[in-house]
Amino acid sequence: MTTLPPEADLAAVVATHTRLGEAVCARIHQAATRLGVDLGPNPAWPAPSYRQQTDPYSGEISLIGTWKDGQRYGTITIFPDLRIFAEYQILVPHPELAGQFVEAVQVWGSLDQLKSDPVLLAMPESS
Repeated sequence: MTTLPPEADLAAVVATHTRLGEAVCARIHQAATRLGVDLGPNPAWPAPSYRQQTDPYSGEISLIGTWKDGQRYGTITIFPDLRIFAEYQILVPHPELAGQFVEAVQVWGSLDQLKSDPVLLAMPESS
């Protein structure tokens, strides 16, 4: 079973994931740009707050990071094998699809093969 180091070593683990975090943020920015959404300089890889989470089935420990860019926030889960799942809030009307808004962009995979998808929702109907 692969596990992350104990909390005492959490700072060292976080430091080693800067390149991964920067790649995730670049992928989020690229996905938003493809949609026609301008995020400016965000998301930028900050110093997220982290916590460890144990998978109840496998017993493996994953690292969960949360960061905030102004009004938006992002989360990243770094699994023991260094695969990731990340989500970053966008929350804007879709620039081309009437009646839709972009809730978030999700990114998953590993450093050498990140994939992304937007999360689109129907605009709430006004009463």
